[in-house]
Amino acid sequence: MDDTYKTISAISEGLYKEKGSRFIAFAIPVKSVDEIRDIVKDYRKRYYDARHVCYAYMLGAGRENFRSNDDGEPSGTAGRPILGQINSAQLTNVLVIVVRYFGGILLGTGGLLTAYKEAAANAIQQAGIIEKTVDCVLTVEFEYPLMNAVMQIIKEMDAQITKQHVEYNCMLEISIRKRDCAEFYDKLNKIDGVKTSVL
Repeated sequence: MDDTYKTISAISEGLYKEKGSRFIAFAIPVKSVDEIRDIVKDYRKRYYDARHVCYAYMLGAGRENFRSNDDGEPSGTAGRPILGQINSAQLTNVLVIVVRYFGGILLGTGGLLTAYKEAAANAIQQAGIIEKTVDCVLTVEFEYPLMNAVMQIIKEMDAQITKQHVEYNCMLEISIRKRDCAEFYDKLNKIDGVKTSVL
């Protein structure tokens, strides 16, 4: 199983102009459908005077959750070409919004397809594309005297502590690359007195 995926590190902007119409594109890193809904609502409020606010998104390391929206443009002329650009860059956990200000001249379906595609491509090109690993998260509970043994395995397996509660009874939340998860889990469970569970 491939345990890496490509996404973007920060919001970026792109622009495409055609016959007076302006297509302003935004590529935005996202994690959930709820987050996307809020962002789209916010952009529609922010660009209330625009003719259309079209978008497409892709979510999940397996790139299995996606959607596109034409926002009143002829069917398939806006959302689909935006999604096409996300696909051709092989990105996920990304939302691309394209805001259109109408310039008074109709572009036709071919013109619209090109405009939305180019605006989206421009925003994606401006984005910093990064590769991330698919990780699994575990909680590890143990008594303080076992701290050194646990920390040694964490260091050896290159895992990251994301949360910790350290007193006599310790609780760590640890993130590790998915392909290493089973081995990491087994190593920790070999220490007598350590309780590990995968979140």
